[in-house]
Amino acid sequence: MKKVITYGTFDLLHPGHVNLLRRAKELGDYLIVAVSTDAFNKLKHKESFLPYDDRKMVVEAIRYVDEVIPEESWDQKVIDVEKLGVDVFVIGDDWAGEFDFLKPHCEVVYLTRTPDISTTKIKTGLGKGQA
Repeated sequence: MKKVITYGTFDLLHPGHVNLLRRAKELGDYLIVAVSTDAFNKLKHKESFLPYDDRKMVVEAIRYVDEVIPEESWDQKVIDVEKLGVDVFVIGDDWAGEFDFLKPHCEVVYLTRTPDISTTKIKTGLGKGQA
């Protein structure tokens, strides 16, 4: 079985998230999604609209996702890859090159982002009374 893993906050789920998860699942048989905890987001100076448990529940409901784990630190990726027997690490190409340190442990794939959509764009639009 080929295992794939990706990481993210997954706040205000949108088509870009679903596209990433679908394309990640196409790279293997079993998709693990590490969702950033509220405590980890705080360390990253990020604030989610939805709390971790709600974001986890929403991601678990997506048909492409086989397992959801908490992302609690920057340093856990190598540990997760080794402990979970991951074959492919996937993330958006806005992170291109940032996770090449995982290449000795697994294949690293940077997927092109879905154009014209992001959580930041949604939050900005909502702040202006737009959807």
